[in-house]
Amino acid sequence: MREECDLLVIGGGINGCGIARDAAGRGFSVVLAERGDLGGATSSASSKLIHGGLRYLEQYEFRLVREALAEREVLLRIAPHIIWPMRFVLPHRPEMRPRWMIRAGLFLYDHLARRVSLPGAESVPVARHPFGAPLRPEITAAFAYSDCWVEDARLVVLNARDAARRGAEIAVRTAFLGAEPGPQGWACRLRDGAGRERVVRARALVNAAGPWALQARAAACGAGSTAASLRLVRGSHIVLPALYEGEQAYILQNDDRRVVFVIPYEGRFSLVGTTDVPHEGDPGSAVCTPEEAAYLCAAVARQFRAAPRVENIVWSYAGVRPLYDDGTADPSAVTRDYVLKLETAGPGAPVLSVFGGKITTYRRLAEEAMERLGAALGRIGTPWTATAPLPGGDFTGGLAALEAEIARRHPWLERALLRRLLRAYGTETEALLGGARSAADLGRDLGAGLTERELDWLRREEWACSAEDVLWRRSKLGLHMSAAERAAVAAAMEGAAATA
Repeated sequence: MREECDLLVIGGGINGCGIARDAAGRGFSVVLAERGDLGGATSSASSKLIHGGLRYLEQYEFRLVREALAEREVLLRIAPHIIWPMRFVLPHRPEMRPRWMIRAGLFLYDHLARRVSLPGAESVPVARHPFGAPLRPEITAAFAYSDCWVEDARLVVLNARDAARRGAEIAVRTAFLGAEPGPQGWACRLRDGAGRERVVRARALVNAAGPWALQARAAACGAGSTAASLRLVRGSHIVLPALYEGEQAYILQNDDRRVVFVIPYEGRFSLVGTTDVPHEGDPGSAVCTPEEAAYLCAAVARQFRAAPRVENIVWSYAGVRPLYDDGTADPSAVTRDYVLKLETAGPGAPVLSVFGGKITTYRRLAEEAMERLGAALGRIGTPWTATAPLPGGDFTGGLAALEAEIARRHPWLERALLRRLLRAYGTETEALLGGARSAADLGRDLGAGLTERELDWLRREEWACSAEDVLWRRSKLGLHMSAAERAAVAAAMEGAAATA
């Protein structure tokens, strides 16, 4: 454990882990403190999309959309195992937006940033195209365009792993208690899950606490006042048995002029989201309310032949987006852009607070954060994250070629399991298998293909401490397990913790 560092990062969501990775790669010493699990709040409760944000064009957020579209290509290159292209179908409802407006928006979407990997937008003949099969008969026209899907919680973990690989200390289950400024930086008090306290001296603080950013900033004693404020907006999602066949997603224009996504999920489910509801109370207690679930089901029922019902929901989740408060009354219209506030608590004690942002632009946010912090610390370093693959993403030729190569080395490995492992671990699948020569070498199957070998990897390499960390963040295997199997995973995790 470090007693001194250049940067103490508060918060292990996507922004905190992205900044820690960028800083460590520039040669800064880093400690990241996360009071719960990595990506345990907002960053694992997203719609799981790497996208420019088509609807933001109506709000004239052209810079944000352009930056996000450019980042699609970057992230596809550096994490091709957990990010992949997806085709989105936009049914046309004349009473919502005229066809010319949608065409113009899609043209902008295709041309605001250089598009290399993804096909452009097109009209869809609903009556003659498979994309039209799930839609109600009165919908006669649609458009299709491209964006990307991401395993959001894994994106967070892989940034943390790369940061650690480059020298950062990743301290999970470690609360930030407060900090005292001094002429050489900050004396920061941390407390781990066992109740042990320590002091870390840091030259600068990074406040990436997400929905808790204002509280974290207040805990940094003497940091001065700030005009920045947050709008806490809850986004809820529901998971249903698959509503249609195919790998395409749908973006539905709702009657309140919001959009609702319907996305193929985990092979045999559909993910539906999201809502935009002002959130009050502890962000960590956010849940999908019955009203939100009914809203999402109704939005789909207006345009799909198969109308989902609330009683069909197999899982739901909610996250609180910490949006920068730009004064907009409508929660759906509040900017998704990020704002960075650099302040000093006297000479030699800078603190950078992160407000807002979206998962797609986390890497650019981290670059800008390091430019500001580097200037304050007298050493910026060279940007590098745009070309360096995340762990497991260092392959060319596509995932199918990697699958064929690993299948050749391990012919005993069931193909469905191999494909899941590759989508989670990429080239690190080989290290996880660890020279296994048969399925028996991977240990007991705890359910849905989760073996004792993989569970050990998640504990040892990815900071997983509980069954929830494993089943609902680093994977979604909880959806495929029985209650008894989930209980077996919990018992295995508790047993491992007791002997650690």
